[in-house]
Amino acid sequence: MAAPSSFVLWSYYGHGWSRVMRYCRLPGLRSSWPGGPLGARHLSQEKRATETHFGFETVSEEEKGGKVYQVFESVAKKYDVMNDMMSLGIHRIWKDLLLWKMRPFPGTQLLDVAGGTGDIAFRFLNYVQAQHQGKQKRQLRAQQNLSWEEIAKKYRNEEDSLGGSRVMVCDINKEMLKIGKQKARAQGYKAGLAWVLGDAEELPFDDDKFDVYTIAFGIRNVTHIDRALQEAHRVLKPGGRFLCLEFSQVNNPLISRLYDLYSFQVIPVLGEVIAGDWKSYQYLVESIRQFPSQEEFKEMIEDAGFQKVTYESLTSGIVAIHSGFKL
Repeated sequence: MAAPSSFVLWSYYGHGWSRVMRYCRLPGLRSSWPGGPLGARHLSQEKRATETHFGFETVSEEEKGGKVYQVFESVAKKYDVMNDMMSLGIHRIWKDLLLWKMRPFPGTQLLDVAGGTGDIAFRFLNYVQAQHQGKQKRQLRAQQNLSWEEIAKKYRNEEDSLGGSRVMVCDINKEMLKIGKQKARAQGYKAGLAWVLGDAEELPFDDDKFDVYTIAFGIRNVTHIDRALQEAHRVLKPGGRFLCLEFSQVNNPLISRLYDLYSFQVIPVLGEVIAGDWKSYQYLVESIRQFPSQEEFKEMIEDAGFQKVTYESLTSGIVAIHSGFKL
């Protein structure tokens, strides 16, 4: 399916989390007297190693986790409304494309990280339910000799409309999970759905547990992206698939200029008017510019152990879907 064409620009649908940890060693550095030149350089590099970015601001790794948490705690109630306003609803198409790329089958065990409001989880449940029901109908049509009573009984005995599929939504932010649970109740989602408070850098799951790992508009907010990728690899079963939907680098110069104009001049204003929060949306705009390019992120995924890593840019590269397999 072709990507939607638009130069409407926006800048955030993600949210994230980060359990903050300090680097405790610097590979390749020899020991030296603290007062000597090499010792001074060691201390300087150690200081840089414990610093990271929060948007365009340089902060310690300890600070970033708390700051990101506060951002999404603040925007949680208006998160879905702002997504629609900023993208004119196109974020929905991107998420649909993620599911179509996944093509889950009945029985799939999905872990959706940074999925607090449930957008990916609900799409997954709808997809596998439709697949299972279609399979059931095909089986019944193939058994033309069944009586009406036998067909009705077969439907009544169907206890699991998802065919054994399950989705676990994992998010570090309590407020985002709270909104997700409220949406699930309001929309009637219950079977095959679970919620857990957890850190993408230290997932509370056993090894080799899930068939698919998804993360949509969340990984750029993680303090240590490499650790989150390693955790994704750990919890996937052999043959499991990693899928990430995230903002990326625009590949059209004209759209890039318009994108920057819209992002920095309009998005924070919308945040202030709709959510009463200029600063959080200013951060989210800036965080997109700090995220690696499509190729750079592909290399990071490969470094985490994934194979057959590919990506597809959507809407002139405003977002990209990266895919990899644990083989």
